[in-house]
Amino acid sequence: MKNIEIIATGKYLPTTKIDNTYLAKQLNITEDFIYKRTGIQTRHYSKDENIEKLAIKCIENLIEKNSQINPQNIDMIIVATTSTNMLMPGISYKIQEYFNIENCMCIDVLAGCAGFVNALDIAQCYIETDKAKMPLVVGVDLLSKCIDQKDVSTSILLSDGAGAVILQETKEKRVYSSNIKSHGQNGKILTYNANEKLQMDGKEVYKYAVTETVKNVKELLKKSQIDIDDIKYIIPHQSNLKIMKSIANKLKIDSKKVYTNIENVGNTFCASIPIALDEMFEKHLLKKGDKVILLGYGGGLNTGSILMEV
Repeated sequence: MKNIEIIATGKYLPTTKIDNTYLAKQLNITEDFIYKRTGIQTRHYSKDENIEKLAIKCIENLIEKNSQINPQNIDMIIVATTSTNMLMPGISYKIQEYFNIENCMCIDVLAGCAGFVNALDIAQCYIETDKAKMPLVVGVDLLSKCIDQKDVSTSILLSDGAGAVILQETKEKRVYSSNIKSHGQNGKILTYNANEKLQMDGKEVYKYAVTETVKNVKELLKKSQIDIDDIKYIIPHQSNLKIMKSIANKLKIDSKKVYTNIENVGNTFCASIPIALDEMFEKHLLKKGDKVILLGYGGGLNTGSILMEV
């Protein structure tokens, strides 16, 4: 297997912040209720930026922080999303057009909240088969436009944002393994139809999340022949703080080993893992050789994990 590495990351969060004080008044509930149920204090809403603009601003942030990146060297763009209303051309094509990238393959992935993990694994497969040298993988969601603002189960959780990584083959030895499983038979518990409102059965989603994720990670570790003690961080989809704490508890690890930023970012679906990754690199929490598990789960239903060295 070829060795891959993340050579650049970026993120974008809209500037409008929605705090619990505002939502408590709107929904006639308490701020304490919101925080205890979600672990969130602040969400980000886009006021006048469409979903393609969120993705583009995220990539501009990546390029600004990584001056060695020439967009013309990107030969594949994969975008994971759940909330686009434009099916053709997809967001990946809009990115290609904006940055005027000549020789590039574009793919949009609809795999629910775990979509970024699916997209990253697709990129790795294309590198492995010599069909891509420098893929750009983006997770982006504009969820504030998909929710019923009077629906407590979704309006207190969801947020807007975008995150991105660029991958490349490296001659240095790197661990990489993935475990992606889908459960379409239960997809009705979390659904979104374009131009309608997102629907979620919170109790069933919680049950699915805290069982399938733990099972998936254990399978991944066994497959990789790596002990969980050798993992620096699990970086999960930022779904709900209660879910993430339950995952840590069921895996019998310190909750600090499960990275969370949901308090100030909210649940951004496909964007949550790459946003967290970029934040961790900015905070110098990760160094070369650290092993991490990226853990996505949610709509579809879909659960996916990737064990890799950064």
